[in-house]
Amino acid sequence: MVAATGVLVAAVFYIANLRETTRNRKATFENNVMQNMFTPLFNQLYMEIMSMQWTDFEDFKRKYDSSVNPQNFVNRNIIWGYYDSLGKQLRQGVIDIDSFSDHWCVAVVRVWHKFKPIIEGYRGWQWPSGYYRDFEYLAVALEKKLMDEDPDFMKKFSNIISPREVHQ
Repeated sequence: MVAATGVLVAAVFYIANLRETTRNRKATFENNVMQNMFTPLFNQLYMEIMSMQWTDFEDFKRKYDSSVNPQNFVNRNIIWGYYDSLGKQLRQGVIDIDSFSDHWCVAVVRVWHKFKPIIEGYRGWQWPSGYYRDFEYLAVALEKKLMDEDPDFMKKFSNIISPREVHQ
């Protein structure tokens, strides 16, 4: 009976420790994301890439391809790469979808919708077919989260997501 009690206490302690570790990991993740996404530099880069305009993939390449506009490539690659990294962590189960606040969700979804045709264009032209797949995974998952919480999400945010950006 003493041995069984010892095993039971150890199991309860293990479960409590696991829950605390999970909660700490989630808090650490949220703090790290906030430290990156709420910096003046990140927000400046976000605003710069969101103000880009083009008519089609060829027009984008003429204006913004890395061979003609290296600084723009660097700026958008910081944002896209960061979101791709978060998407990889989400896909691998390192983090969960509830770790993302609505603010982050909207930002990621906006960037994905704006640049989806460009990323797909580069995938068909010079990048591997899976390039930025984790960014795509993240954006689709976050859009689903937003739509589950508010089915009218895309309608409400149509003033910040242009028709060209809306995923059909």
